[in-house]
Amino acid sequence: MKVGQRLRSAVCATNVVVVRAADVTLACGGAEVVEKLEGDPSGDVAPGHDGGTQLGKRYTHAASGLEVMCVAGGDGSLSVDGEILELKAAKSLPASD
Repeated sequence: MKVGQRLRSAVCATNVVVVRAADVTLACGGAEVVEKLEGDPSGDVAPGHDGGTQLGKRYTHAASGLEVMCVAGGDGSLSVDGEILELKAAKSLPASD
């Protein structure tokens, strides 16, 4: 996995770009993500991995440091070793007074 690499879900419309790479296996909807997918995604999202992804949001895995940005949302949740990635919160801006 490399920074800037674009990955697609095999079971839903989710597409992500790697922001911070880690040596882990990323999955979406319970199935491993792929770099290139021939045709449309097929199959079903696994139960428990159906929380969905949101366009423009960043997802992180604290244990490995992996960070990805969602460029196309879908029905599956991103996970590493079965652990669902957390939605990264926006940083608050400093006070301007």
